[in-house]
Amino acid sequence: MAHKCFISFKTEDMPFKKYIHDNLKVDMIDKSLHEPIKSENEDYIMRKIREDYLSDSTVTIFLIGEKSAENLPLENQNYLKRELQSSLYHSEDNTKNGILGVVLPSMYNRIYSGKGICRTCGKSHNYININNNTVISEFAYNYYIPNNKCSWTEEDRYCVLVKWDDFCKNPNYYIDKAFNKRQEDISNKTKVRP
Repeated sequence: MAHKCFISFKTEDMPFKKYIHDNLKVDMIDKSLHEPIKSENEDYIMRKIREDYLSDSTVTIFLIGEKSAENLPLENQNYLKRELQSSLYHSEDNTKNGILGVVLPSMYNRIYSGKGICRTCGKSHNYININNNTVISEFAYNYYIPNNKCSWTEEDRYCVLVKWDDFCKNPNYYIDKAFNKRQEDISNKTKVRP
């Protein structure tokens, strides 16, 4: 079944957004913004994005590139942040979206940093660096929802994470996975403004 998907991205990552739209066989109803909204007023632009694109979408695909981190002082992250906040918000006029983070190739080594032995439990864990140095805080919090454990399972995460190459091989699988998170228990633990 086709899901209504909104793609959140930085301008520098437009080629990846276009590739999804033009080249992948994705069973989705594209709710993305294709042309800039002609205004200098950020509040007006975000209101139009919420009303015309996000309000009835069900999955937000967040393209994670080199300019997508919270801790980039020269980058304006307001649009990314507000798009994810709107995606996580649930009301009568707005459904909560599943959030799918697609890690672009330039970020693989910064986010996926191998395995190691945990000092807390002594077991081997994969190290995935999702934090304010790699993504905006709205994604980081809802990927690693605090649970007082040394590691997180899929059930502990609301956001779904995938490498670009894996997403391109089977985009519908990952979109469905993000969509289904909306009905799981973890959906009740998300925060709109971490």
